[in-house]
Amino acid sequence: MAEEKQNFEDSLRKLEQLVSEMESGQLPLDEMMRRFEEGQKLAASCTRELDAIRRRIEKVVSAPNAPPQIEPLEIL
Repeated sequence: MAEEKQNFEDSLRKLEQLVSEMESGQLPLDEMMRRFEEGQKLAASCTRELDAIRRRIEKVVSAPNAPPQIEPLEIL
């Protein structure tokens, strides 16, 4: 089954939840590892999305007198 795409805020919320669960100390080792792996994927996804936004901001800031170019948001 294909994984459903989450938006940045949902991914960040899920990542925070995973960290909280892992910090609780109540998880068996195999569950801790599963959450760690899921967290790594979410963190990478959030980083890619933030990088895409940063690039868009840099384009706008680097050409303040140019008419704005609207580009679709890259969601990887």
